[in-house]
Amino acid sequence: MKVIVPVESKSLDAPVCPSFGRTPLYASYDTETGNHEFLDNSAAAAQGGAGIKASQMLVDHEAAVVITYRCGENAAQVLDAANIMIYKAEDATVAENIEKLKNGSLEVLLKIHPGLHNHGGNKR
Repeated sequence: MKVIVPVESKSLDAPVCPSFGRTPLYASYDTETGNHEFLDNSAAAAQGGAGIKASQMLVDHEAAVVITYRCGENAAQVLDAANIMIYKAEDATVAENIEKLKNGSLEVLLKIHPGLHNHGGNKR
């Protein structure tokens, strides 16, 4: 299963990035093989619709799960249409969040916000 987590640096020991659509990178981790890679988020510099564009990139990357602190409704609709589960990140590293997912201790992200069109506000 391919798990995607927004991150600001190329390390599984980095914290989860608080931004989903405008994160600079995504960590992609395969739970079956343990292989991982980092994907540049070309949507981060988009004038608008960064979450939608980022979500489509993750669909194209064949993600099964996204772990993030928050997700806008338009991005969530793209992920949902592709049957990608969204889990709420905890204050821990990317690797620790993936382990929590694997042992079933992460919660599904139920609180989807209308979008952060001002690109600020509450980080979580």
